[in-house]
Amino acid sequence: MENTDPCRHFLKDVKRIIIKVGTAVVTRQDGRLAVGKLGALCEQIKELNSLGYEIILVSSGAVGLGRQRLRYRKLINSSFADLQKPQVELDGKACAAVGQNSLMALYDVLFSQLDVTSAQLLVTDNDFRDKDFRMQLSETMKSLLALKVIPIFNENDAVSTRKAPYEDSSGIFWDNDSLSALLALELKADLLILLSDVEGLYSGPPSDPRSKLIHTYIKEKHQSEITFGDKSRVGRGGMTAKVKASIHAAEAGIPVIITSGYAAENIIKVLQGQRIGTLFHKDAHKWAPVREVDAREVAVAARDCSRRLQALSSEERKQILLKIADALEAHQNEIRIENEADVADAKEAGYEKSLVARLVLKNEKLASLANNIRIIANMEDPIGRVLKRTELAEGLILEKTSSSLGVLFIVFESRPDALVQIASLAIRSGNGLLLKGGKEAKRSNAILHKVITEAIPEIVGSKLIGLVTSRAEIPELLKLDDVIDLVIPRGSNKLVTQIKSSTKIPVLGHADGICHVYVDKSADLEMARRIVLDAKIDYPAGCNAMETLLVHKDLVEKGWLNSIIIDLRTEGVTLYGGPKASPLLNIPMARMLHHEYNSLACTVEIVDDVYAAIDHINLYGSAHTDSVVAEDHEVANVFLRQVDSAAVFHNASTRFSDGARFGLGAEVGISTSRIHARGPVGVDGLLTTRWILKGSGQIVDGDKAVNYTHRDLSI
Repeated sequence: MENTDPCRHFLKDVKRIIIKVGTAVVTRQDGRLAVGKLGALCEQIKELNSLGYEIILVSSGAVGLGRQRLRYRKLINSSFADLQKPQVELDGKACAAVGQNSLMALYDVLFSQLDVTSAQLLVTDNDFRDKDFRMQLSETMKSLLALKVIPIFNENDAVSTRKAPYEDSSGIFWDNDSLSALLALELKADLLILLSDVEGLYSGPPSDPRSKLIHTYIKEKHQSEITFGDKSRVGRGGMTAKVKASIHAAEAGIPVIITSGYAAENIIKVLQGQRIGTLFHKDAHKWAPVREVDAREVAVAARDCSRRLQALSSEERKQILLKIADALEAHQNEIRIENEADVADAKEAGYEKSLVARLVLKNEKLASLANNIRIIANMEDPIGRVLKRTELAEGLILEKTSSSLGVLFIVFESRPDALVQIASLAIRSGNGLLLKGGKEAKRSNAILHKVITEAIPEIVGSKLIGLVTSRAEIPELLKLDDVIDLVIPRGSNKLVTQIKSSTKIPVLGHADGICHVYVDKSADLEMARRIVLDAKIDYPAGCNAMETLLVHKDLVEKGWLNSIIIDLRTEGVTLYGGPKASPLLNIPMARMLHHEYNSLACTVEIVDDVYAAIDHINLYGSAHTDSVVAEDHEVANVFLRQVDSAAVFHNASTRFSDGARFGLGAEVGISTSRIHARGPVGVDGLLTTRWILKGSGQIVDGDKAVNYTHRDLSI
């Protein structure tokens, strides 16, 4: 798993785990139990229990829950006159007694539904002063865990000798965080997990956008750096108490991870070694670098460099691109060596042929990339163009101008040539850039990034283009909506969907390239044959390759359908049929009609007319690129108007849907979104607009001081 953390290698030996659940995780904002979150927690514990882990739960929430119930009871039993009097705060011990009963009743119901047995253990500070108690506790745990029972601990606040349980920090333990650390030592746990309402320990208050998540806590480094925010909205400790308990347990040899109790399956992800939450370990200072990579710093550096790039003249930006094109050609051999290593590794790992094909960088491809960079360099300067000029009033001129977006974050899979295209477009449009390529192209991406950034002059800075090497950094970058202006994912449907659901930053991209070619009964059949073969065979792994061939029913009788089937099979294309074509042609039924093969395979279906073809495309397509082959111009025009895709063609191969072929020089991707940019996205898709107002001392003064003309001026 690419998101695993090498610092968490010890997890493979973990068997006994103590999980502490904070009050903020157990309850909702109104004080009621968060049944959904508790249910998800119990399901994870059930799964771990069945896998052979020994799970001990320490659960907070009783006092808060009891307070909520007693307030309700008091309200029901109060007269109107009582309610007018000053309200006395409820006794915390009474709240604990009532709440503990309700909390355990719910745990019992949830675990019973999962065929798991739980046990309640209430302890106080004084209990642990008794040596016999501690011995008996160990024996009881041994028996319960052997029977796969889930012990649930809580401090018995109802009979605690502390006068103010929420304030008194004396004694052997002083809250459930310190209780869980104490139990981890007493019961010889292998791991302690503290579930919180935030993702882990941050360098500052989590609400501060400048704060960063600390993945591995190093006492020597972080002790003096951290600024804690407010304590928990409920409960008694907050993050300060969790860190104190974590340090105590870690120094005694018990690894601790603080992570969110809100995120789905976080406990399981921790045990898989994923880099989530904050790890405390006695040997952490040996593993972690002195200075962690800071996603925010990388993004801010790209933004600062982009502003310096924008300040250059058009000619200076052009020269940077020409220098990059020359560098690509000069370092061709080095690039090929690294690329061939990636290709060899991909073949050895058993990757699909279509993915391996997208990895390959041949000399011709590198030459084509260099040529496209030169085309982009020689384009009209896209920055600062006046798009509209208006006279608002005499001597008051408003201009709408093109402007760089700022910082782009591009996540792409497989194709290292995408790095070159995206970088050149970003430089021409004056944008900073963060790139995350697939692990299968790791070496290729690294050498291409090195060649490109070395060609960027110091006046701009090589940090204009940052290369993200770990998948674990992606979630951190997706939080930086105050620094990163646009995310463009290029890859699978799963990748695009995950990114869209994980960020507030605008996302531009397409999930699938399910392109159709519809051959009408009026088509020039030889033209249709050439277009269909080209659309499928020219580059089957491309997102603009034909994935579904739709054929008018009359062409079945004419024999053209059988003829094109033979041609496709001769070229090695595996065919699947829709509901009509499969039995007629005796070919396997397509698993689904919304399917992207990315290989020498396609779906064939028969339709009644152009309207049926349009309905099929709008239902099963991906709004990428679709083409009609027809000599009947009325049919063609209906298709062009009614197919709801980013690119719609008449009598042309879908393979033309490409930034370079459109004359854009290159593309950062093909967008199926309807906002900002659609289709192949070149330089223009990486720009926004600004308003420049030039006056001569005008003021508004309630609109009395100016006579508006609102007259369009020539550009």
